[in-house]
Amino acid sequence: MAKRLFFSPSKSNAAGVKFGEASFDLLTDFLVNLDKRNKDNLLSSTKYCGNLKNKRVIEYILLITNKLRLDPLVGYHAVELLQRFMVKYIEDFITAPTPKGATSNHPRSYEDAVHNKLKDKFPLIIFSCVQLASKLSLHSHASSALPMITYTLLESELMVLKGLKFRLNVLNPLTYVEILLEVLGHNEPSVPMKPLYHHCHHVLQFISLERTAIYETLLMTTTERVSPSREQREQFVPVTEDCMLLGVGVIAVAAFILRKWEQVVGELSHITRISKKSITDFAHATLVHIVGISSSVTPLS
Repeated sequence: MAKRLFFSPSKSNAAGVKFGEASFDLLTDFLVNLDKRNKDNLLSSTKYCGNLKNKRVIEYILLITNKLRLDPLVGYHAVELLQRFMVKYIEDFITAPTPKGATSNHPRSYEDAVHNKLKDKFPLIIFSCVQLASKLSLHSHASSALPMITYTLLESELMVLKGLKFRLNVLNPLTYVEILLEVLGHNEPSVPMKPLYHHCHHVLQFISLERTAIYETLLMTTTERVSPSREQREQFVPVTEDCMLLGVGVIAVAAFILRKWEQVVGELSHITRISKKSITDFAHATLVHIVGISSSVTPLS
């Protein structure tokens, strides 16, 4: 009988291999590494996280990635690099002393203030994040895919690198989805992985672009309030940054579309220790926005 995978604190390092070719031991490493890094990321999350994943910005990054024929992983990695850079920039902006004689007119938010300060450089910063992500990707060929590097772009890259303290090896949602699919395929060989994998890419893109609306729906479901309080919103921030929850949610929605819900969701809960209710709530919040009308979505169980 084949071994079934779930989180076990035995190993912690992971290496990249092609989808569908990982051994049992390597998948175990992947899972433990994902779990640890996800928890570390949640512990370091701040109230500014998530707010910077603007729909237009994400769409812009994904379009650049597609136009340059880069691996989709590059786009999602670039989004994560951009958010981390912007969060650090905001934190530095807040702690910086106010210059004498500065105007008393305050922007609506710190995010607005930073965007106003960086608005002329912002497109270049975005492209720099794509460039840096492409260099780290095992699946893209940055030297032939990207335009000739200019001095201005190098300056922008250096600014991003310094802002991130040269820590570029961050995981992105697509990595979670792909590794969880690997494990799911190992534990449940009867699941049609090829169509599920295909649907997951479309579902993840949809969630990335509509994340504000989807997480707002999930917040209202979780709090059972139409207008959650400010405190509830701040407490909810780690949920919006939980890549493991996002990963299982993406796969669950794809499984629902393929009518493989019962077969997949129970196994995902077993693999990740995330409750079926949490997976169901996330999937329902997403499906509501895919369908467009909440009453058209059959309640999941």
